[in-house]
Amino acid sequence: MKILITGGAGFIGSAVIRHIINKTKNSVLNIDMLTYAGNLENLKTISDNERYNFEKIDICDQQKIFDVFLKFKPDAVMHLAAESHVDRSIKSPQKFVETNILGTYSMLEASKKYLHTERSKANIFRFHHISTDEVFGDLDNKSDLFTEDSSYKPSSPYSASKASADHLVRAWGRTYKLPVIITNCSNNYGPYHFPEKLIPLIILNALSYKKIPIYGDGTQIRDWLFVEDHAKALYKVIKYGEIGETYNIGGNNELTNIAVAKNICNILDNLSPPDQNFVKSYHDLIEHIDDRPGHDKRYAIDSTKIKKHLNWEPDETFESGLKKTVEWYIKNQEWCENIKRKHDNFNTNRE
Repeated sequence: MKILITGGAGFIGSAVIRHIINKTKNSVLNIDMLTYAGNLENLKTISDNERYNFEKIDICDQQKIFDVFLKFKPDAVMHLAAESHVDRSIKSPQKFVETNILGTYSMLEASKKYLHTERSKANIFRFHHISTDEVFGDLDNKSDLFTEDSSYKPSSPYSASKASADHLVRAWGRTYKLPVIITNCSNNYGPYHFPEKLIPLIILNALSYKKIPIYGDGTQIRDWLFVEDHAKALYKVIKYGEIGETYNIGGNNELTNIAVAKNICNILDNLSPPDQNFVKSYHDLIEHIDDRPGHDKRYAIDSTKIKKHLNWEPDETFESGLKKTVEWYIKNQEWCENIKRKHDNFNTNRE
């Protein structure tokens, strides 16, 4: 296949591209505007591969997107480009509306026009929209799980913009018969994660002997999914998923934010013991701060459908994935410092 991937220089997008180039014979065109979270260093290991191509384009520029469609002639689109940081969306929601809603509209329209032009692709083309479990809001009952039929109740500007994008994709599928598939995933973690996100922030703050900020009492629950497991799932969906279907992708790893922080501190105490002149244990750096507005209490995904229909389940446990992640950040602190130097507005919040 020839796969056009938007947002391929981001955290999840780059993991998908590395998987496709390293584990399949498919070709990839990566479209990325290289905003604050886009980093071509994430693709350094495969950037010279003849099956990898890159174009710096704003997905909101529908004409340029369409021109690239005609040039590359993709068999499938994996649409990952999005603004994704909840705290940033609360402070500056406009960019989230523009990129996540209008950008998705632009991609859908370009895809529709492309299929009208390249009719030979009609029987094989598919548009895979990658979304989040945050569109569902939060769960009140501790035993409940988000399913593909859960109602949408977004809480933040970020999740509202992603919910809007999901609705657009479904509408283009129903009204214009565009062959669409949607996936909603739980919280990802792993190598190359932008350093302002919860897990890398905890690791890097600890290694720098900075306070580890935790919102409220830290009892917010998330289901954690190792990014390389997610990449494998997304490829299975684009390859074998059924048109018009939605698939939830979760890691089966529900933990509170405070438990995540303590697990990381335990690993760091063993792998990189702290200088006793600063702290006896990295646990001493944990600091509770005021909770953020509209903070969802619990997310948890039921992945039964994708396991049953596409034979996917995560390879990593949270323990094994977290250890790999901590080890990667210890070895790649230069990558993190390069990002921080590039971004004066680097955000030190939690999620």
